[in-house]
Amino acid sequence: MIKQIDRVISDLKRQVEEFEKNANPICIAVVGVNHAVGYTSFEGTRSFPTDGTSHYKHPSQEAAEAIKRLEALAKPAFNEFLILRFVATNVDPFPFGWINEQETLLQYSALLTRVSRLYDQRFGPSS
Repeated sequence: MIKQIDRVISDLKRQVEEFEKNANPICIAVVGVNHAVGYTSFEGTRSFPTDGTSHYKHPSQEAAEAIKRLEALAKPAFNEFLILRFVATNVDPFPFGWINEQETLLQYSALLTRVSRLYDQRFGPSS
């Protein structure tokens, strides 16, 4: 995950820059961060399961650092920035779950409310 986080951050920031060239956008990012204790990466026909070592860390070992970098480097470019914390593997039976489903629901709902108010401030009340 950390190997790719800088690319993800730069892609997020470049997208905002692109939007801002010709408009006054409301920029929102909803980013998922996996906290699984195991995961398998694939490159073509080769697979690379995490094993917890420094070379193949589990997502749970890198999640905190990924969140820290996202909040420090990507979040400032957005009007709203939400990190969804989840646990998922890509191995059958493909389990998925939220770290805290109720908190996730509340954070997402609050984001939608803030965006609605921001829209009203910028463009007038929505119908």
